[in-house]
Amino acid sequence: MKTLVVGTVPVEKFPYYLGTPSFDGKNLVLDQKILPVGMGTLSLYSATYLTIAHLKGESPTLMTVGDIGKADGSRILYQKLIEEIEELKPNILTLHYVMPIITLARTLGLKLQKMSSKPIVVADAGFMYAFKASKMGHVCNIFTPDAGEMAFLVDKDAVHPAYIERHLFEIDSANVELLIEKVKNVEGLPKMLVIKGAIDYIVLEGKTLFKIDYPMVPYLEPIGGTGDTLTGILTGLIAHGLPLEKAAFYACKINRIAGQLSNPTPRTRVNEIILNIPKAIDLVLKI
Repeated sequence: MKTLVVGTVPVEKFPYYLGTPSFDGKNLVLDQKILPVGMGTLSLYSATYLTIAHLKGESPTLMTVGDIGKADGSRILYQKLIEEIEELKPNILTLHYVMPIITLARTLGLKLQKMSSKPIVVADAGFMYAFKASKMGHVCNIFTPDAGEMAFLVDKDAVHPAYIERHLFEIDSANVELLIEKVKNVEGLPKMLVIKGAIDYIVLEGKTLFKIDYPMVPYLEPIGGTGDTLTGILTGLIAHGLPLEKAAFYACKINRIAGQLSNPTPRTRVNEIILNIPKAIDLVLKI
């Protein structure tokens, strides 16, 4: 399957890139430009890349550009997707960091809706915010929020996590099940949510299918990028042809076991976890 991962990188004036970078275990090389795999789009892409490579699939394509919060790079990605998505024809489209621009998200959503062969769409981070705020989340198959972002999804009027209703701030983010109850009443969201946290929840049409809390690896929570790796593994398993529910369940398990295999401490970097993804896949899928 053809997989496209889209998101900005926090590097000022980094030029637009569309292609398949090489990965050396610590860095991605994009047209001879080296970017370290920290948290964010590059972590997500690297996790996707290793998952697909281990399962002997077609290498994913990365679409990225620099944006340090000015939205200049984000606008480029929205426009490129709107103009080129039909020509690119991905089977799986995973959308990650951008500045949420509601008008462009709506235009992109309408474009996806009209495609004769619409890809499976997974949205996280800024793209998730933008689709929710533009009420176009239903064009996605999966959102991958963390527990805090669930409060944003539950607030039907909020356009950004910073502007959710006060009473939702007061809900303990550990009480995810209460937020899952509330999200049933929100229109314009995908049918499936993969909620990342100390306990991972897989929710389909408002009902919890799975709760994954094993192995519990305490040091994983403070390591930046482990939510991004989960979304990347999920993308790779979908590209391998697994049904969405199974892909989500196995992705949560694989992410946790990859973390466990890295023997994490607060100083562990996310690339160390990413390198353990192939072994974790073997353990979970019994390859």
